[in-house]
Amino acid sequence: MATSAVAGHRDESEPPRIQRATLAAPVDQHIPGTTPADMAAGISRLLYESAPVVVVAAVDDAAAQGLAIGASKRLHGPALLDGPGIAAEIKRLGARRIVIIGNAQLARAGKTTITRLRAQVTDVDAGLDKLLAANPTGRPTGPPTTSPASEATFILATRSLQTDAVAIANATQVGATVVEIPTSDPRTTPAAAAALREHKDLPVVALGDSFTPDFDYTSAVVQNAPELPGGGHILFPNRQLVALYGYPGTDALGVLGEQGIQASIKRAKDLAKRYQALTKMPVVPTFEMIATVASAEAGKDKDYSREASVAKLKPWVDAAAQAGVYVVLDLQPGRTDFLTQAKRYESLLMKPNVGLALDPEWRLKKKQKHLRQIGSVKINEVNEVAAWLGDLTRKNTLPQKAFVLHQFQLQMIRGRSKLDMSHPELSMVIHFDGQGTQPEKRATWKALHKGAPTGMFWGWKNFYDEDKPMLTIKKTVNGVRPGPQFVSYQ
Repeated sequence: MATSAVAGHRDESEPPRIQRATLAAPVDQHIPGTTPADMAAGISRLLYESAPVVVVAAVDDAAAQGLAIGASKRLHGPALLDGPGIAAEIKRLGARRIVIIGNAQLARAGKTTITRLRAQVTDVDAGLDKLLAANPTGRPTGPPTTSPASEATFILATRSLQTDAVAIANATQVGATVVEIPTSDPRTTPAAAAALREHKDLPVVALGDSFTPDFDYTSAVVQNAPELPGGGHILFPNRQLVALYGYPGTDALGVLGEQGIQASIKRAKDLAKRYQALTKMPVVPTFEMIATVASAEAGKDKDYSREASVAKLKPWVDAAAQAGVYVVLDLQPGRTDFLTQAKRYESLLMKPNVGLALDPEWRLKKKQKHLRQIGSVKINEVNEVAAWLGDLTRKNTLPQKAFVLHQFQLQMIRGRSKLDMSHPELSMVIHFDGQGTQPEKRATWKALHKGAPTGMFWGWKNFYDEDKPMLTIKKTVNGVRPGPQFVSYQ
């Protein structure tokens, strides 16, 4: 490794320079830390193999930090903030000189030489000029060193440009592109998503503990996944789905089956346009397509559910994707379980415009039959499906999926309060699909909201024939509160 001297060390004629700085590993990773000092030191550990000179400022002195950033660029070394762990980082870097700007508290470390400068522009400029004056040519007399910018090009994701300014300066000094992501999830910040996508060939370093391991998935999604119908990679709350419900080719099971594929696309788009006229958020035309139909007969598999083949549904899903229509596959499993049926449609659920709905009304116990009892599901079974669908979405770097739970009685989802909401890959929706008079529906709507998991989104169904009367579009938009993110028609 090349050697490089500073004043007070081997050759006082050479200006202070780093020896070499490289990325520790050219892969996505996190820099741990909760304070600005942690993060400045963390970036230093990531980038710098060694640095004969280090600049230090106080963690609570913004003016000194700004001057330290400028000084570190002139001296080609990292800037640090005083705090726990700084002595260890200075020792690791092998620093022989520490330039302290302002009132930072730092004891002499080993054989280091300490230069203290007041946090005034004129004092800092004069002090740096003096340090560098010994070498008017700017060329080191020892073996050549390599600028870190030649190797350390990456994206630095930060929650705050202001709070993390010193860490950011250490990174930009070696060629990093900085992206501010205020929520830590780039899917929620279009500007951050666009910046990550623009530089998708670069490794990403997430700065600070606020970036959870989920950032690996969310950043990969905005960089590489196709967008959802209506744009972006996250479903709610910034869009509304308006759906035709039914089974392809059968008008008895809902309006989706009253016409063919292209006519259904047109009908869904026309309905969505009428909603769009009343709201500023994007309204996405949607198919809620029954994939497995509750049956009065047990069938060969004895499960009282008739499963549509993937081949039957795929043309509808593909045409919908091409037309910008979202699709939710609805499961009515009878006596089998939801996960078994969901796995039948894995190839369709791997498409970015396809989500999943569970219909507990049609989830039977061993001796139950449809229309004699209203079915129900235990929350453990729901959580198993959510975990499977979330893993499928993550592993295939897909945008967020709708995970819809139909409900019009509390007993239909047993233990609902224990629903696992920890899947950033999924947007969870309770879809109220009860029918009747409007006072009855409002009372049930209100009851379903009580005790619902935090972060839940909501769906409302309008029945053309069974509701008395069915709400108009205007009353659905302006009269149902809280406003539903998902509206379907049957």
